[in-house]
Amino acid sequence: MLVIRRRQGEAFLIGDSVEIEILDIEGSQVKIGIRAPREVTVLRKEIVSTRQANLESAQGPDASLPATSLEDTLRRLRERKP
Repeated sequence: MLVIRRRQGEAFLIGDSVEIEILDIEGSQVKIGIRAPREVTVLRKEIVSTRQANLESAQGPDASLPATSLEDTLRRLRERKP
């Protein structure tokens, strides 16, 4: 990971077409501005993480896990009782 220190009003470039500028710093919050071509998607990381988790949940149960029926589960629970 590259770590860059910037002050308010300073900027840095990513490649030839993306510019990140520090607009404001208040306490522990930093406001940044991003200049990028329309074809470059800019998303907050938490949005991408939430989307990925939702897609994984929508896939249903993990196929590598053994499928057990409710009947099998109840039978095993009854067998455990003294």
